Amino acid sequence: MTDYLLGIDVGTSAIKAAIFDTHGDEIGSHAEEYSLLTAAAGHVELEVDTYTSTFALAVGRAIASSGVSGSEIGAIGLSCQGETFLCLDEDAKPLRRAIVWMDNRATAEAEEIEQHFTRPTLQEVTGQVGMDAIWPASKILWLRKNEPETFERTAKFALLKDFLVQRLTGTLASEDSLLCTTMLFDIKQRRYWPQMLQYLGITEQQLPQIAQQGEIVGTLTAAAAAELGLPEGVPVSVGALDQACGALGVGNAIPGIFSESTGSALATVTITEDIVVDPAGEVPCFPAAIPGQYMVHMFSTGGMVMRWYRDQFCADELKVAELCGKSAYTLIDFEVNQVKPGADDLIVLPHLQSAGPPDTDAYARGVIFGLTLAHTKQHVARGIMEGVAIVLRRMIEAASRLGVEVEEIISLSGGSKSDAWCQIKADTTHLPIRTLLATESAGSRGAAILAGGAAGLCESVVDVARSSMQYDREFKPNTDNADVYDRLFARYGALQQAVTPLFRLDQQQP
Repeated sequence: MTDYLLGIDVGTSAIKAAIFDTHGDEIGSHAEEYSLLTAAAGHVELEVDTYTSTFALAVGRAIASSGVSGSEIGAIGLSCQGETFLCLDEDAKPLRRAIVWMDNRATAEAEEIEQHFTRPTLQEVTGQVGMDAIWPASKILWLRKNEPETFERTAKFALLKDFLVQRLTGTLASEDSLLCTTMLFDIKQRRYWPQMLQYLGITEQQLPQIAQQGEIVGTLTAAAAAELGLPEGVPVSVGALDQACGALGVGNAIPGIFSESTGSALATVTITEDIVVDPAGEVPCFPAAIPGQYMVHMFSTGGMVMRWYRDQFCADELKVAELCGKSAYTLIDFEVNQVKPGADDLIVLPHLQSAGPPDTDAYARGVIFGLTLAHTKQHVARGIMEGVAIVLRRMIEAASRLGVEVEEIISLSGGSKSDAWCQIKADTTHLPIRTLLATESAGSRGAAILAGGAAGLCESVVDVARSSMQYDREFKPNTDNADVYDRLFARYGALQQAVTPLFRLDQQQP
């Protein structure tokens, strides 16, 4: 019998594998974390072997936790972070570490490309509102200038998911939702953009073949099967971008739903039936997990800031959490609730690794403003949560301007577990925040459903996805805090406008 689906979600700091039945119900899962390498300011990399070994470990332990036999897995699907890319040689072996999506070393190259093509042209062709240092096109140009030997030896430029799909099937394939932020892809024509390839000095032969989101692009090879403990020949779906899979995995599969995910990044998604071109040039458009659908999708630094705070300032909380068998974030929540809304006028701009749309700025950095002797580290924790909530409010305003109706927000990922953070988001946005049951595996679930649909094991991808919308908690805006957060929102905007020019002073490009 092949009654089960395997979905693997390759995140920024962890890989989660999960087993589902063909109704989308989770049978078992396992997540493995890893730490990124940040040897220089703006540089974020990881050894490729770390991805592959963690991938195998997560899959093996997920299968073990489920009690399902490997022979019962009917299809495999992948959900993956965007933009992280690799340089491969003729034998598909990595020539260097993977350059992680949040790496922004290529700021100067992004500006050069944008100046050459212009923002309106970039938006019209790719759906993205302009060049960013995190886009692979910028980094390919950086490699050509700074690592010419690697650039010349590269037979294939591949995104992380492309590479993992090749390891599973022997086929190097990508798809629309992941390709759209490479800036190498024409979102309307569904082909590589010849003018961009020519400018970068690469060819279409150096890029993966283009598949539809979710398409079965091959079957599990003997080598991959042995590594994962699965039978040879299992169909493998190319999957989709993690945010697209995550939205699908919680039922955000039709227009009219607004979801936010506070994981390593803060990301928001709402589905549209057509390509949306923002005349203000602030909001990008992405292909969704289901071919023919699109996403108004915005993103910026999110939970990674809270993780940084935890790791740098919460040694005591980590020790107590270990002794008590609890999460350090639970203790941080308690501390945040001891601080009044507005954090006694402390403002945190949470841009530790640049800012994304609608306020895209590769030069943006984190700012803690208004510190006094009366402030404590608990104020900083609340300031971080409030800063991310303000970014969320900016995203909602930008989406609303494009005609997207937002009456409530579905909150996902690790940030949704924090009652304190959910209430802050509700108070800041003046909108109710609702969480869903069993969203921890949303990305894996979306990938598994796509694979099941493509393999003929799920009758309707949308129906299976929609069945997951089981509400858990609701946080209504506290009207007593409305004025506090309106004032904080205005002050935050003024602060960001004031410091933005300072981010560009004395920027040293590696």
